[in-house]
Amino acid sequence: MSQFILHPANTRGHANHGWLNAHHSFSFANYYNPERMHFGVLRVLNDDSIDGGMGFGAHPHDNMEIITIPLAGAIAHKDSMGNSAVIKSGEIQVMSAGTGVSHSEFNANADEQLNLLQIWLFPNKKNVTPRYDQQALNVEARHNNFQQILSPDAADEGVWIHQDAWFALGKFDQGFETDYKIKKAGNGVYAFVISGEVTINGQKLGKRDAIGVWDTDTLNFRADSEGAEVLLMDVPMELN
Repeated sequence: MSQFILHPANTRGHANHGWLNAHHSFSFANYYNPERMHFGVLRVLNDDSIDGGMGFGAHPHDNMEIITIPLAGAIAHKDSMGNSAVIKSGEIQVMSAGTGVSHSEFNANADEQLNLLQIWLFPNKKNVTPRYDQQALNVEARHNNFQQILSPDAADEGVWIHQDAWFALGKFDQGFETDYKIKKAGNGVYAFVISGEVTINGQKLGKRDAIGVWDTDTLNFRADSEGAEVLLMDVPMELN
């Protein structure tokens, strides 16, 4: 029997720092909710809007897989591995923090708002050598399709991480229906609605709502509005 948990958009943690308007799906910084610590190995899902030219100065991470997906605008990134890059909407960035890395993230544009999703997953290997990657995604490939953007396999589609996790992005015509097959036994799926309205396993969801589903091998999906966008995060439910 499948199990699920609903996380409506208005139940997320919220912090408005002026230059940063942040929504936290799970406990983060000053937002603490003992019932919202993680979903399996998914530890952080932050939905951040950052003013032009503003951002986060250099700060450290270790033993975490960090994925950043710009939804609008571009991020200027620098890190202690020597990487300096700009990641734009339509791209995905990944860092395996491993033994330790520091990085800074700023809105690359002075006159444009940056909106990004930053996602942290617990890794399945500790103290790996830190690594960085970014890829441009074929946005057209997600029309009425769950386009894989992340997996455990460097030879597969999208970026890869040290975890048995698969991410997919889709953008759908109203009325489109499909099933999503969970990639690995013991995994669950955390589905986050970027925009529009959808129904997943009979549960109606709107913009920035989320549902976590586990103890099943299939999700039933229907788009209830034109251009509905969804991020699926297929992750192990057991912490390593």
